[in-house]
Amino acid sequence: MVGLFSGVSKDPQKKKNVKKLKEVRNLVREKKYDEALKVGIECLQEVPHNHDILFTVGGIYYMKNKYSTAVSYCDKILDIATYDVPALLLKAYSHQKLGENKRAIQCCEKIKEIDPKNKAVSELMMQLSS
Repeated sequence: MVGLFSGVSKDPQKKKNVKKLKEVRNLVREKKYDEALKVGIECLQEVPHNHDILFTVGGIYYMKNKYSTAVSYCDKILDIATYDVPALLLKAYSHQKLGENKRAIQCCEKIKEIDPKNKAVSELMMQLSS
């Protein structure tokens, strides 16, 4: 079948993007964060709106205690997917680490609207209110 609904991707980059994402995830699994960061950033230069890579790179920056940078990656994700709960949660934790509790609470409130039973948000809200 040829045409609009052929099921075959017209994006020649797609296979390469999937391969890069797997590479980054494997490096993270092996705790090779600097190398994962390098590959992830290279991938984002080619495909700046790759949600999964943005989240993974943001998470690495969080683990490296670079919370402001993690927030900037979360913001990029939220430009793509406004209601992304994991990105909002990572952003909330980053704001908490930066001592920006008001911003962290705003993220938590947005998550509560999307997912009222989210346990991680409930726990974070208790930490922020104490």
